[in-house]
Amino acid sequence: MDFTSRSLTQRTVDLELASQDEIDRFWGDIRSSEITLEEVKNLLLRKGILTNFQLDRMLTGERLGFFYGHYKVLYMIGAGTFARVFRAVHRETGRIVAIKVLRRRHRDQLADVEQFLREGRMGLQLRHPNIVTIFEIENDPRAPYLVMEFVEGETLREILKIRHKFGPLDSLKLVQDICAGLDFAAQKGISHRDLKLSNILVHSSGRCKLVDFGLAALADVSSPEAIADCPSARAIDYAALERGTSVRKGDVRSDIYFVGVIFYNVVSGKQALVDTRDRLQRLSVSRFQDFPPLNTIEPGLPDSIYAICNKALEFDPEKRYQTPGQMLSDIQAAIRDFDKKELESSDPMHRVSQVNEEEAKEGQGKTLMVVESKQELQDILREKLKKRGYKVLIYGDPERALSKFSPDESPPADCLVLCAPDLGNLALSAFNLFGEQEHTKNIPVVMLVDPKQQHIIRGAKTSPRHVLLPMPLKVRELRQALVRLIVPTTSSS
Repeated sequence: MDFTSRSLTQRTVDLELASQDEIDRFWGDIRSSEITLEEVKNLLLRKGILTNFQLDRMLTGERLGFFYGHYKVLYMIGAGTFARVFRAVHRETGRIVAIKVLRRRHRDQLADVEQFLREGRMGLQLRHPNIVTIFEIENDPRAPYLVMEFVEGETLREILKIRHKFGPLDSLKLVQDICAGLDFAAQKGISHRDLKLSNILVHSSGRCKLVDFGLAALADVSSPEAIADCPSARAIDYAALERGTSVRKGDVRSDIYFVGVIFYNVVSGKQALVDTRDRLQRLSVSRFQDFPPLNTIEPGLPDSIYAICNKALEFDPEKRYQTPGQMLSDIQAAIRDFDKKELESSDPMHRVSQVNEEEAKEGQGKTLMVVESKQELQDILREKLKKRGYKVLIYGDPERALSKFSPDESPPADCLVLCAPDLGNLALSAFNLFGEQEHTKNIPVVMLVDPKQQHIIRGAKTSPRHVLLPMPLKVRELRQALVRLIVPTTSSS
């Protein structure tokens, strides 16, 4: 649709995305009468009058989808085959929420609409710190939607794309949150029936929250003959397991099996159930039994982790944990053992001096080149890494940093650290080029990436020596990666 500078701002008012006063002030701040449409677009975005999502819809002539009830849509945060999820703000109170909207192609299907609304009704019963809260259900005939808690964070699936796996204690804490949420739901007679990495949101604080109880089943204790069916492609993994083990649809022990699948994945970086689109493979019972034991692919973990994961993954439901609460108790005991061993490892004063000495030696004789444009993060990285004995070189420009690595001279650093949140595609280009050039391809490189930068994550050419780490930055994780990447190089020289 063709717009002029003035007609675009007028459309903003017509759609109630901005008030007339806001637009009058907008034009009052522009001193030049000669301003292009492109410049107006950029100014509307920079001043926060419009978001990219809103502007893109306006430019294509859309007049709907900007508001759901009292909530103004800011941008899309997720999309599936069944629904889309948007970040939105209440027009009067300013409260930030997530709006889940049924896709257009499902709105004429009564069964799909009922399933969608059923998710909302289930969610209204589930108020728990480890379950995403649903506030409102609206059966709007134009577009049914749910108003939900907005979680500042990423899905576990997105985080694992970068981290690959978690340490033993962090894995236990993640699964502890999952089991706590499931235990609360189970006590109300509700199972999840769609547990997977993408249905677990990890808050920026590290706390996990379960989302999407759309396939949840109220336990049917009155009908032992109600063996699982397969009404929906979304439930196919659950249906295959329940058919193979002859349990009712909605048996909470099926949820426990899939908690085991998630635990196996986060602690090892490997999948117990390999993803496949082949329906026959997904329905095969052997798929739920034929995978390597956890101790063979991730040796050296505490015995408690093997015991908990193996029990959750028992094919025979009678040998599995019978409730999420039972599994939760074992996980909490394992976490207490971790804490106890940490306290008992040595005398506190001796331990402090020992740690300080080890930290000072950690990076001794090693040089890092850090590329980051923000002064604040430069200072943090320099301070934290120097304490560990590293020599730290700081550059704000990736191109200038790469120019310091010459084919004719010894490399100026043992490892390159690139910070993508602010440098964006410049960091990505430098990361990939570093891995391709003959004189740099064997030098380790770490790129720090915001999980929202999916185009950078997908475009990065990773290898065992060229890795990604998620932001916000945990210096401990960076240090662990550096030790893993640099020590083999120095020890072989």
